[in-house]
Amino acid sequence: MARAKLPAAQTIGEKGQGMRFSAVTERLAGQGGAKWAVHFRAAEMAAEGRDVIRLTIGEPDVPAPDSLTEAATRAMRAGRTGYSDGRGEIGLRRALAERYSAARGRSFNPDQVMCFPGTQTALYAVMCALAEAGDEVLVGDPMYATYEGVIRATGATMVPVPLRPGRGFRMAAEDLAAKITPRSRAILLTTPHNPTGAILSAGDIAAIGAVARAHDLWIISDEVYEEMVFAGAHFTSPLADPDLAERVIAVSSISKSHAAPGFRSGWCVGPEAFTEALLPLSEVMLFGNQPFLADMTEAAIRAGSAVAPGMRARFAARAARLADRLERATGLRVNRPEAGMFAMIDVSATGMSGTDYALDLLERTGVAVMPGASFGATLDGWVRVALTVPESQFDHAIERIVAHAAPLSGQTAGAASRAGQIVS
Repeated sequence: MARAKLPAAQTIGEKGQGMRFSAVTERLAGQGGAKWAVHFRAAEMAAEGRDVIRLTIGEPDVPAPDSLTEAATRAMRAGRTGYSDGRGEIGLRRALAERYSAARGRSFNPDQVMCFPGTQTALYAVMCALAEAGDEVLVGDPMYATYEGVIRATGATMVPVPLRPGRGFRMAAEDLAAKITPRSRAILLTTPHNPTGAILSAGDIAAIGAVARAHDLWIISDEVYEEMVFAGAHFTSPLADPDLAERVIAVSSISKSHAAPGFRSGWCVGPEAFTEALLPLSEVMLFGNQPFLADMTEAAIRAGSAVAPGMRARFAARAARLADRLERATGLRVNRPEAGMFAMIDVSATGMSGTDYALDLLERTGVAVMPGASFGATLDGWVRVALTVPESQFDHAIERIVAHAAPLSGQTAGAASRAGQIVS
C-alpha cells in the first residue's frame, strides 16, 4: 500500500536538516529576535564593563511582597501541591468573580473565570479558542511585542490598525472599521496600552463595541496594567458594558499589580459559554495549575496590592520629569503616558529612524532604549523608555539623552563635546 504523501519538510537551522516540524514552528520562525537587537547589544556592552543604563525592559521596580511568598509557602506546607481543577482553584475563581463584579458593575460568577500561568498563557489559550487558519485578528499598531506571535500561532493573520499619535494612540472606530473583511474574527485591545500608556475612553469602547456588534466580532481585552493608572486618568473596561457581555474576554494577572511576574499567575474572564468551550483546551495544555499559587493569588486579590500605589506614583513622576526636561532642552517630544511602565519619545526631529537613533544613543552614551518599530510600523520614528530603573539612574539617563540630542539638534559645540565625554 502506497504511503500517503507528507507535507514538505519544515527545517530549522542546520541541525534540523531533513527533520520535520509542524507548521506552527514555521509561522513563528524568526519572531522577536531582531526586535531586541539594542537590548542584546546593551547586555554585551555591560558585560564588557561599560557604563550602560538599560531602559529597554519594563519590570516592577520593587520585589514581590513578602506576604505573597509567605502565603505560597504556607500553602505548600499545608499540602497544597496536588492536582488542580482544570478551571483553576474555586477559592481564587470566587475571589476574582467578586472583584470583577464590584469593579465592572456587572455580576460575574466563578464559572466565568479560568486561571492560567500568567497573562501570556491566558492570551494564547483565548486566541487558540477564537481564531484559526483563514481568520483575521485586528490589533492596534503599535502593540505589545508578543501579539503577532500569539495570533500567528493559531494560523490566523494579524491585521494592524494604526493607533495615531495625534489621537493619543487610542484606537479609532473608523480606523478599525476600515480594516474589517469577511475573514475578521476578533479585535485584540490593550488598555491601558503597552507601549504607549494610552487608556481607551468609555466613548472609544462604545464605538469599538458598536463595530464589533455590527460585524459579530469577539473583543479580547488585555488589562494587565489596570492598576498602573496614573492620578487623574480613568480606566474603563469593555467588560463593564452589558451590551458587550457575550463577546468580551478580558485577560490579566498579578504580574504588574503585585510586582510578581515570576509567580506566573493570571486568568481570563468572559461569558460562561466561552469558558465552557475553553476548558478542554486548558486541560490539555495545563491539566490545572498549582494550588499553592492559587491560594497565594486569592489572598493577594482579596487584600489588594500594597505595592501598586507606589509604583503608579514613581512611574508617573519619572515620565513627567522625562517629558519636562526633554521638551525644554531638546527637539524631542515625549508622549505623556496615562498608565503603565513606559514613555514614548518622538525622535523624528533628529532625522533618524527610531532604530538608528536607539543604536546611536547606546553606542555614544550607554543609554539603551527600545526602537519604536519593535512594536509596530506606526512608531518607526519613536523609541520606548522604561520607567522602572532607580531614580538616580533614571535622571542620569535623562541627562545623557539631553546631551546626545544637542548636536543632533544643531546646538552648541560645547554640548556636543559633553555628549562625547559621558561614556568612558
